Amino acid sequence: MITTGAKRTRKKKLTAARKQNNQLIAAARAPVEHGFAALKNWRILTRLRLDPARATNLLRALLVLTNLETSR
Repeated sequence: MITTGAKRTRKKKLTAARKQNNQLIAAARAPVEHGFAALKNWRILTRLRLDPARATNLLRALLVLTNLETSR
C-alpha cells in the first residue's frame, strides 16, 4: 500500500489530523531519502555496471552501513 501526503488547496486548509499524517509520512520517508543522498554523494550509482541482483545486494549493504554510522 502506498500512502501519500495530503495537499492543501487555495480554498481548503489542512486539518490538524492531516498535518500530523503528513509529518508521520515525512518522518518515515526521511531515512530512505538520506540513504539515497549518501549513495549519490559517494557517486557509486554513476558507474554501476552490475547485474541488477548484485547491484541490489550492494545497495542493501551500503544502506546498512549508512544506518549503522548514523545510529551511533
